[in-house]
Amino acid sequence: MSATPSVSPSSPPHLASGLLLASAGSIAFSGKAIIVKLAYRHGVDAVTLIMYRMLFALPLFLALAWWASRGKPPLTRRDWLGILGLGFTGYYLASFLDFWGLQYISASLERLILYLNPTLVLLLGWFIYQRRISGLQALAMAVSYAGVLLVFGHEADFAGPGAALGALLVFGSAISYAIYLVYSGELVKRLGSMRLVGLATSVACMLCLLQFVLLRPLDAATAVAPEVIWLSVLNATLCTFAPVIMVMMGIERIGAGLAAQTGMIGPMSTIAMGVLILDEPFNGWIIAGTVLVVSGVFLVTRFGSAGAAK
Repeated sequence: MSATPSVSPSSPPHLASGLLLASAGSIAFSGKAIIVKLAYRHGVDAVTLIMYRMLFALPLFLALAWWASRGKPPLTRRDWLGILGLGFTGYYLASFLDFWGLQYISASLERLILYLNPTLVLLLGWFIYQRRISGLQALAMAVSYAGVLLVFGHEADFAGPGAALGALLVFGSAISYAIYLVYSGELVKRLGSMRLVGLATSVACMLCLLQFVLLRPLDAATAVAPEVIWLSVLNATLCTFAPVIMVMMGIERIGAGLAAQTGMIGPMSTIAMGVLILDEPFNGWIIAGTVLVVSGVFLVTRFGSAGAAK
């Protein structure tokens, strides 16, 4: 067990470093969609692209799992079953659906849909555990989904029928990751967040490699453009492994609630990078939709935190 830091989480230096780490992690996570869209310009498909991302990320997460497991009790059969299940839903299925959906929709819309995750966790808690949803939370969720529909309606005008498929795939990704969050609580308490993330993500990496072997000829791995390789290295390191570490370190310093609120920078950074790097459209519809989504999710998490504190 790691020693408890002697510096109070509320002290200014600790707060500043926690906010910086959480914000940097959120921005780095948001860059994933930009890199994926850039890679698609070189004719690669989702199965091959996610294989390369996970291939380069696997050694890093194996190392994280080993480091976080030092001095800890061995895993039980129940632990391994939980890790396999969470690795499938939280990182393999969620990642693959996200990559697939990005073939059809903009990075901006993708990030807004994924940002709905707290509302999906709330809905799953109501559906699975019969947890009450307050009227204010329901209103906040309605505001968030109205924002996504606003941006989707605008995008469907120029992206065509593929926009609906892409949005549905990314929404499926958000649901899959929400399932991971709902069911990971017990394992996080027992194994620790770093150990669980390292092991579950390693499982997901192996599943993505297996998926490629089953669905594509092996020589397809060498048929990609060199740009796809270095973009995948960047995706695996800067936009996958590094943000996991930064967000976890940020949570240790400022708590999960405040770290989640700093995540509001994610959709805005994705939109900014999409405009500057991908030449994606930027207009009043996107601004209005983003404001609705971010405001609604902020209120959902705010009301949820208040309810938990009572």
